[in-house]
Amino acid sequence: MTSQNLFDLTGRTAIITGGSRGLGREMALAFADHGADVVIASRKKENCEEVAGLVRAKGRRALAVGYHAGSWDDAQRLADAAIAEFDRVDILVNNAGMSPLYSSLVEVTEDLYDKVLDVNLKGPFRLSALIGTHMTTPDVTGHIHGGAIINVSSTSSQRPSPHEVVYGAAKAAINTLTVGLSRTYGPHVRVNCIVPGPFLTDISKAWDLEQFSQRAKTAYSLQRGGQPHEIVGAALYLASDASSYTTGMLLNVDGGPR
Repeated sequence: MTSQNLFDLTGRTAIITGGSRGLGREMALAFADHGADVVIASRKKENCEEVAGLVRAKGRRALAVGYHAGSWDDAQRLADAAIAEFDRVDILVNNAGMSPLYSSLVEVTEDLYDKVLDVNLKGPFRLSALIGTHMTTPDVTGHIHGGAIINVSSTSSQRPSPHEVVYGAAKAAINTLTVGLSRTYGPHVRVNCIVPGPFLTDISKAWDLEQFSQRAKTAYSLQRGGQPHEIVGAALYLASDASSYTTGMLLNVDGGPR
Protein backbone atom coordinates (compact mmCIF):
# COMPACT_ATOMS: atom_id res chain seq x y z
CA MET A 1 0.00 0.00 0.00
CA THR A 2 1.41 3.38 -1.06
CA SER A 3 0.14 6.92 -0.67
CA GLN A 4 -0.92 6.83 -4.31
CA ASN A 5 -3.43 4.02 -3.83
CA LEU A 6 -4.58 4.46 -0.22
CA PHE A 7 -8.12 5.20 -1.37
CA ASP A 8 -8.30 2.51 -4.08
CA LEU A 9 -11.52 0.45 -3.90
CA THR A 10 -10.86 -1.73 -6.94
CA GLY A 11 -12.45 -5.17 -6.64
CA ARG A 12 -14.74 -4.17 -3.77
CA THR A 13 -18.51 -4.00 -3.63
CA ALA A 14 -20.36 -1.33 -1.66
CA ILE A 15 -23.98 -1.07 -0.56
CA ILE A 16 -25.20 2.48 -0.03
CA THR A 17 -28.66 2.99 1.42
CA GLY A 18 -30.31 6.28 0.57
CA GLY A 19 -27.97 6.16 -2.40
CA SER A 20 -30.23 7.74 -5.00
CA ARG A 21 -29.81 11.37 -3.91
CA GLY A 22 -27.97 13.78 -1.67
CA LEU A 23 -24.94 12.54 0.23
CA GLY A 24 -25.61 8.92 -0.71
CA ARG A 25 -25.50 9.73 -4.42
CA GLU A 26 -22.19 11.56 -4.00
CA MET A 27 -20.70 8.60 -2.15
CA ALA A 28 -21.94 6.11 -4.76
CA LEU A 29 -20.32 8.02 -7.61
CA ALA A 30 -17.10 8.61 -5.68
CA PHE A 31 -16.77 4.94 -4.77
CA ALA A 32 -17.24 4.04 -8.45
CA ASP A 33 -14.57 6.58 -9.43
CA HIS A 34 -12.21 4.75 -7.08
CA GLY A 35 -12.95 1.31 -8.53
CA ALA A 36 -15.87 -0.09 -6.52
CA ASP A 37 -19.01 -1.78 -7.80
CA VAL A 38 -22.04 -0.26 -6.12
CA VAL A 39 -25.46 -1.36 -4.88
CA ILE A 40 -27.74 1.68 -4.74
CA ALA A 41 -30.69 1.16 -2.41
CA SER A 42 -33.55 3.56 -1.74
CA ARG A 43 -37.34 3.74 -1.58
CA LYS A 44 -37.85 4.52 -5.27
CA LYS A 45 -36.10 1.99 -7.47
CA GLU A 46 -36.37 4.21 -10.55
CA ASN A 47 -34.22 6.84 -8.82
CA CYS A 48 -31.72 4.14 -7.91
CA GLU A 49 -31.62 3.02 -11.54
CA GLU A 50 -30.63 6.54 -12.59
CA VAL A 51 -27.62 6.54 -10.28
CA ALA A 52 -26.80 2.96 -11.25
CA GLY A 53 -26.61 4.13 -14.86
CA LEU A 54 -24.08 6.79 -13.88
CA VAL A 55 -22.00 4.18 -12.06
CA ARG A 56 -22.03 1.90 -15.10
CA ALA A 57 -20.96 4.83 -17.28
CA LYS A 58 -17.81 4.95 -15.16
CA GLY A 59 -17.08 1.33 -16.11
CA ARG A 60 -18.24 -0.24 -12.86
CA ARG A 61 -21.04 -2.72 -12.16
CA ALA A 62 -24.14 -1.49 -10.36
CA LEU A 63 -27.34 -2.87 -8.90
CA ALA A 64 -30.44 -0.81 -8.09
CA VAL A 65 -32.65 -2.11 -5.28
CA GLY A 66 -35.90 -0.66 -3.99
CA TYR A 67 -35.47 -0.64 -0.22
CA HIS A 68 -37.43 0.62 2.77
CA ALA A 69 -34.86 1.38 5.48
CA GLY A 70 -37.43 0.84 8.23
CA SER A 71 -38.31 -2.70 7.11
CA TRP A 72 -36.71 -5.70 8.83
CA ASP A 73 -37.61 -7.93 5.88
CA ASP A 74 -36.27 -5.45 3.32
CA ALA A 75 -32.88 -5.54 5.03
CA GLN A 76 -32.73 -9.29 4.41
CA ARG A 77 -33.88 -8.86 0.82
CA LEU A 78 -31.26 -6.19 0.14
CA ALA A 79 -28.45 -8.24 1.66
CA ASP A 80 -29.50 -11.33 -0.30
CA ALA A 81 -29.74 -9.39 -3.59
CA ALA A 82 -26.30 -7.83 -3.18
CA ILE A 83 -24.58 -11.09 -2.29
CA ALA A 84 -26.35 -12.95 -5.10
CA GLU A 85 -25.23 -10.35 -7.65
CA PHE A 86 -21.65 -9.75 -6.47
CA ASP A 87 -20.87 -12.82 -4.29
CA ARG A 88 -19.62 -10.61 -1.46
CA VAL A 89 -20.04 -7.18 0.10
CA ASP A 90 -16.99 -5.28 1.30
CA ILE A 91 -18.49 -1.92 2.26
CA LEU A 92 -21.84 -1.01 3.79
CA VAL A 93 -22.95 2.61 4.15
CA ASN A 94 -26.07 3.08 6.29
CA ASN A 95 -27.01 6.49 4.92
CA ALA A 96 -30.82 6.38 4.63
CA GLY A 97 -32.64 8.51 7.16
CA MET A 98 -35.61 10.77 7.82
CA SER A 99 -36.27 13.79 10.04
CA PRO A 100 -39.92 14.88 9.73
CA LEU A 101 -41.05 18.19 11.16
CA TYR A 102 -43.49 18.52 14.03
CA SER A 103 -45.05 21.50 15.77
CA SER A 104 -44.43 20.36 19.36
CA LEU A 105 -43.27 17.26 21.22
CA VAL A 106 -46.68 16.53 22.65
CA GLU A 107 -48.09 16.41 19.12
CA VAL A 108 -45.62 13.75 17.95
CA THR A 109 -47.77 10.71 17.21
CA GLU A 110 -46.80 7.15 18.00
CA ASP A 111 -46.79 6.42 14.27
CA LEU A 112 -44.37 9.28 13.56
CA TYR A 113 -42.14 8.26 16.47
CA ASP A 114 -42.02 4.64 15.27
CA LYS A 115 -41.22 5.65 11.68
CA VAL A 116 -38.31 7.85 12.76
CA LEU A 117 -36.84 5.11 14.98
CA ASP A 118 -37.42 2.41 12.35
CA VAL A 119 -35.73 4.24 9.47
CA ASN A 120 -32.88 5.78 11.45
CA LEU A 121 -32.09 2.93 13.83
CA LYS A 122 -33.90 -0.37 13.21
CA GLY A 123 -32.92 -0.56 9.54
CA PRO A 124 -29.21 0.18 10.07
CA PHE A 125 -29.09 -2.25 12.99
CA ARG A 126 -30.60 -5.13 11.03
CA LEU A 127 -28.64 -4.50 7.82
CA SER A 128 -25.38 -4.17 9.76
CA ALA A 129 -26.09 -7.43 11.59
CA LEU A 130 -26.66 -9.25 8.29
CA ILE A 131 -23.74 -7.74 6.38
CA GLY A 132 -21.39 -7.82 9.37
CA THR A 133 -22.09 -11.53 9.79
CA HIS A 134 -21.50 -12.05 6.06
CA MET A 135 -18.18 -10.18 6.25
CA THR A 136 -16.97 -12.29 9.19
CA THR A 137 -18.13 -15.72 7.96
CA PRO A 138 -15.21 -17.84 6.66
CA ASP A 139 -15.36 -18.93 3.02
CA VAL A 140 -14.74 -22.49 1.84
CA THR A 141 -10.99 -21.99 2.30
CA GLY A 142 -11.43 -20.67 5.83
CA HIS A 143 -10.58 -17.10 4.84
CA ILE A 144 -12.53 -14.20 6.36
CA HIS A 145 -12.64 -11.31 3.91
CA GLY A 146 -13.80 -8.66 6.38
CA GLY A 147 -14.88 -5.17 5.33
CA ALA A 148 -15.99 -1.75 6.45
CA ILE A 149 -19.32 -0.47 7.76
CA ILE A 150 -20.00 3.26 7.74
CA ASN A 151 -22.97 4.65 9.61
CA VAL A 152 -24.23 8.16 8.87
CA SER A 153 -25.43 10.00 11.95
CA SER A 154 -26.05 13.74 12.44
CA THR A 155 -24.87 16.56 14.67
CA SER A 156 -28.46 16.42 15.94
CA SER A 157 -27.24 13.38 17.88
CA GLN A 158 -24.94 15.67 19.86
CA ARG A 159 -26.86 18.95 20.06
CA PRO A 160 -30.46 18.49 18.85
CA SER A 161 -32.68 21.45 18.20
CA PRO A 162 -36.21 21.49 19.67
CA HIS A 163 -37.47 20.27 16.27
CA GLU A 164 -35.12 17.27 16.09
CA VAL A 165 -35.54 15.57 19.45
CA VAL A 166 -36.77 12.18 18.23
CA TYR A 167 -34.43 12.20 15.22
CA GLY A 168 -31.52 13.25 17.43
CA ALA A 169 -32.25 10.44 19.87
CA ALA A 170 -32.29 7.89 17.03
CA LYS A 171 -29.00 9.21 15.67
CA ALA A 172 -27.44 9.19 19.14
CA ALA A 173 -28.32 5.50 19.21
CA ILE A 174 -26.52 5.14 15.86
CA ASN A 175 -23.40 6.62 17.47
CA THR A 176 -23.60 4.00 20.22
CA LEU A 177 -24.38 1.26 17.71
CA THR A 178 -21.21 2.18 15.83
CA VAL A 179 -19.03 1.55 18.87
CA GLY A 180 -20.86 -1.68 19.73
CA LEU A 181 -20.59 -3.05 16.20
CA SER A 182 -16.89 -2.21 16.03
CA ARG A 183 -16.33 -4.39 19.09
CA THR A 184 -18.65 -7.13 17.84
CA TYR A 185 -17.14 -7.53 14.38
CA GLY A 186 -13.53 -6.62 15.04
CA PRO A 187 -10.85 -7.38 14.11
CA HIS A 188 -12.07 -8.21 10.62
CA VAL A 189 -14.64 -5.43 10.13
CA ARG A 190 -14.04 -1.76 10.85
CA VAL A 191 -17.16 0.17 11.87
CA ASN A 192 -17.13 3.96 11.89
CA CYS A 193 -19.61 6.81 11.72
CA ILE A 194 -19.79 10.07 9.78
CA VAL A 195 -21.57 12.80 11.75
CA PRO A 196 -22.65 15.43 9.21
CA GLY A 197 -23.73 18.94 10.01
CA PRO A 198 -25.98 20.93 7.65
CA PHE A 199 -25.44 20.03 4.00
CA LEU A 200 -27.07 21.86 1.12
CA THR A 201 -28.64 18.80 -0.51
CA ASP A 202 -32.11 18.66 -2.04
CA ILE A 203 -33.51 18.61 1.51
CA SER A 204 -32.24 22.16 2.00
CA LYS A 205 -34.69 23.40 -0.65
CA ALA A 206 -37.28 23.48 2.14
CA TRP A 207 -35.09 25.76 4.26
CA ASP A 208 -35.12 29.54 4.43
CA LEU A 209 -31.64 29.73 2.92
CA GLU A 210 -31.20 33.43 3.55
CA GLN A 211 -31.94 32.93 7.23
CA PHE A 212 -29.69 29.85 7.33
CA SER A 213 -26.80 31.76 5.73
CA GLN A 214 -27.06 34.48 8.35
CA ARG A 215 -27.16 31.96 11.21
CA ALA A 216 -24.24 30.00 9.74
CA LYS A 217 -21.96 33.02 10.12
CA THR A 218 -22.15 32.73 13.89
CA ALA A 219 -23.01 29.04 14.35
CA TYR A 220 -20.18 27.41 12.36
CA SER A 221 -16.45 28.05 12.17
CA LEU A 222 -16.55 27.79 8.36
CA GLN A 223 -19.63 30.09 8.36
CA ARG A 224 -21.59 28.10 5.77
CA GLY A 225 -23.37 24.85 5.02
CA GLY A 226 -21.61 21.97 3.34
CA GLN A 227 -21.81 21.14 -0.35
CA PRO A 228 -22.77 17.50 -1.07
CA HIS A 229 -19.40 16.63 -2.62
CA GLU A 230 -17.67 17.63 0.62
CA ILE A 231 -18.78 14.37 2.26
CA VAL A 232 -16.69 12.32 -0.19
CA GLY A 233 -13.31 12.66 1.52
CA ALA A 234 -14.60 11.32 4.83
CA ALA A 235 -16.48 8.47 3.13
CA LEU A 236 -13.49 7.38 1.05
CA TYR A 237 -11.23 7.51 4.08
CA LEU A 238 -13.49 5.25 6.15
CA ALA A 239 -14.27 2.86 3.26
CA SER A 240 -10.70 2.34 2.15
CA ASP A 241 -7.41 1.05 3.55
CA ALA A 242 -6.50 4.63 4.40
CA SER A 243 -8.38 4.03 7.68
CA SER A 244 -7.01 0.52 8.30
CA TYR A 245 -6.31 1.30 11.99
CA THR A 246 -9.49 3.27 12.62
CA THR A 247 -12.65 1.76 14.07
CA GLY A 248 -15.39 2.77 16.49
CA MET A 249 -14.82 6.43 15.54
CA LEU A 250 -17.33 9.27 15.14
CA LEU A 251 -16.06 11.69 12.49
CA ASN A 252 -17.80 15.07 12.53
CA VAL A 253 -18.07 16.75 9.12
CA ASP A 254 -19.97 19.82 10.23
CA GLY A 255 -18.13 23.03 9.43
CA GLY A 256 -16.90 23.28 13.00
CA PRO A 257 -19.34 24.56 15.64
CA ARG A 258 -18.51 27.88 17.26
